[in-house]
Amino acid sequence: MKALAGVAMFMVAVLLSACAAEGPGGNPGGIFGARQPARSVDVKALPAMRVVGFNVEVPGSLSVSEENSYKPVADIVWREDPPGDRHAQVRAIVEEAVRRGVDGLQGDLPVVLHVTVRQFHALTQRTRYTIGGTHAIDLLLSVTNARSGEVIIPPYLLRVRLEAYGGQKALAAEAVGLTQKVRIIRHLAGLIRQELTGVPAPPAREVELEALMAGRS
Repeated sequence: MKALAGVAMFMVAVLLSACAAEGPGGNPGGIFGARQPARSVDVKALPAMRVVGFNVEVPGSLSVSEENSYKPVADIVWREDPPGDRHAQVRAIVEEAVRRGVDGLQGDLPVVLHVTVRQFHALTQRTRYTIGGTHAIDLLLSVTNARSGEVIIPPYLLRVRLEAYGGQKALAAEAVGLTQKVRIIRHLAGLIRQELTGVPAPPAREVELEALMAGRS
């Protein structure tokens, strides 16, 4: 009976981890509930952009959980930094991703990128070192003309989903420097660049981890 109970608990954990991709409560876009609009502008039809400024907002109204469960119900779940101001920690992560994503864009149209975090779900300790799951991040993006302030791309929701390593794979990733923060920043940077240029972001190969895992098999 104990063995059956253990299997049942494991299956519940797997289901909870899978649900994390949709945000708390299974709502696309997190616990805000209402669906947000998709991008209404084809960036390929716009002049090439040059990002001369950006701002990242993490509203203080976003809830934070420090509960070490498989899937806490909150807007922000982040544990890789020391305990502290999670809103500020998330803002620093997204700012770095934006900085990398827009670096080198040399178009003729000067713009300002506006980013509002709606959900930022990484893994709890319990999930990271057992079953793994999905990093689920929702960002509201918009773009304005840096000279006139005119809205070029109205606000729209970018739903980011990235495999979150668990168990031995998580430990192997950490061993080669592929922390949650490193992987999230890389992934967000590529997607943000893609959103501004219309050019698909190349997949991160993470060859260091692939080589390490191959050596252990």
